Amino acid sequence: MGQNMKKRLKIIITASAGMFLLSGCIHRELLIPNIGTLTESNTIQSNAPIPRVPFPADEYARLKKSGSSTVVGKIYLTNSDGQRIYGRHTRLYLNPVTSYSKQWFEESYIGGHKMAKTDKRLYNYLKFTASDSKGRFAFYGVPAGSYYAIGTVRCAKECGYSTPKTIRVAKEITVGSGETKRVDLGKPVYN
Repeated sequence: MGQNMKKRLKIIITASAGMFLLSGCIHRELLIPNIGTLTESNTIQSNAPIPRVPFPADEYARLKKSGSSTVVGKIYLTNSDGQRIYGRHTRLYLNPVTSYSKQWFEESYIGGHKMAKTDKRLYNYLKFTASDSKGRFAFYGVPAGSYYAIGTVRCAKECGYSTPKTIRVAKEITVGSGETKRVDLGKPVYN
């Protein structure tokens, strides 16, 4: 079955099965042979990782590796009571927006799908930092451009979970030359 046909089938199945999930006819998940599992969140959890697009070496070669900009902000989750849970001492990174990273953002972060392993060449283009005890972070020497700011926050009872969970937070940002960009890297969590 071709990729386009699989995508169309997923959409049809998601819409149909989603109606059953919302109506309460299906309690937890619906197994769809050779495709994956439809969960209560109306997304198909595929049994196999989604293949990544080929690494666009030419696209990355055009990117500058250093610059004069700074990205500062806080990373946190907001629970259903409006309380902020900060990402304390967590690792964050800036990933340049390219066709390769855009696929990850759309398929994995937004879509919730598992992806095939990352091409190791990507790590040469990421900028890393860590947050402090209050979730504050800063990236220095950032070239002007568009990035995905990405990090994680660990949360348990304050987010309504019985066991701690690590939740990824990502946001697309654009940084100007010589700019100090302020970023609120937050995400609501409702359990």
